[in-house]
Amino acid sequence: MYRALIAIVLGASSLSAMAQSTPVGLWRSFDEKTGEAKAEVRVVEAGGVLSGKIEKRLLKTARPEDVCTECSDDRKGQPLLGLEIIRGAKKAEGREVWEGGKILDPENGRNYTLKMTPVEDGKKLEVRGSFGPFGRTQTWVRIQ
Repeated sequence: MYRALIAIVLGASSLSAMAQSTPVGLWRSFDEKTGEAKAEVRVVEAGGVLSGKIEKRLLKTARPEDVCTECSDDRKGQPLLGLEIIRGAKKAEGREVWEGGKILDPENGRNYTLKMTPVEDGKKLEVRGSFGPFGRTQTWVRIQ
């Protein structure tokens, strides 16, 4: 009896940990130069494909009327608040990595090849944007 109860509890806790090993959720990003909280990005999944939008801007210089002036696609002139910055990422087969999509840097309007890897049991997310052999990795922190 006790063994069955322990197995159920352990199974439920491992499912909870596995559920957090995904980029789906609300994340806080940080300014690379100052370390200041920059934005909150909500990542969602639809049909096995991830997308992410800026849900809240946190920089002191952020204004509600700010738009993506540097964007060159359908996001040009769109408000930064609510802007879709992650598109098309899919889970790599057999790995806890999501890739194949793009991430937009609204400051320069460029789209980068995207790779997202949950770390520290899903408490953090390594977000890598690259262009050819060049790129950078940011660490986002899970809010929920």
